[in-house]
Amino acid sequence: MWHSTSKYRKTIWQCNHKFDGDEKCTTPHLDEDTIRKLFVKAVNILLTEKDEIIENFHAIKDMFFDLRPLETEWSQLQEELNVVTELKQQCIKENARIALDRKEYRKRYDGLAMRLDRVQGRLDEVSRTITEKQVHREKIELFLDGLQKQKELVTEFDEDLWYSLIEYVTVFDKEDIRFTFKDGTEISLHIKFVYT
Repeated sequence: MWHSTSKYRKTIWQCNHKFDGDEKCTTPHLDEDTIRKLFVKAVNILLTEKDEIIENFHAIKDMFFDLRPLETEWSQLQEELNVVTELKQQCIKENARIALDRKEYRKRYDGLAMRLDRVQGRLDEVSRTITEKQVHREKIELFLDGLQKQKELVTEFDEDLWYSLIEYVTVFDKEDIRFTFKDGTEISLHIKFVYT
């Protein structure tokens, strides 16, 4: 905060790495009031495209967020994991019961262990992808719900609207400040928008 103890107090945002190392970040600092005004402009631009954004999402959501192929693969991998786990256990029991050739046993055991690791790795990857898709869909649906509820253009900054719509803001310079919304829409503005 600049002038934090005076009546001219201002909240200023700057790059976290502005003063790191030998190479200083050249991204300009912005005061919070400017960011808020730019946000209002970005939201109003977004609202002019609201119906198209909502319509596009509904047109692709079933295809883009279809989990059936992943869920089928997950089930198949889970079955394979169970089978390979059982084969590995049988291999261990058989070796305990009967004195098997060490090299043959080691080769068989290592092959099953590698297969188990490979299947488990893919199962983890598929599980992660399913979760990511579910979270992404939920995030976009919440975004669209917030967008749908906004019936008129925004006249002042609304913190709830910020949290429901914005994914992040990237400042490249005063001519290129990008608001990335939770559906992936990106709107680029510059400081002059604040003063028009």
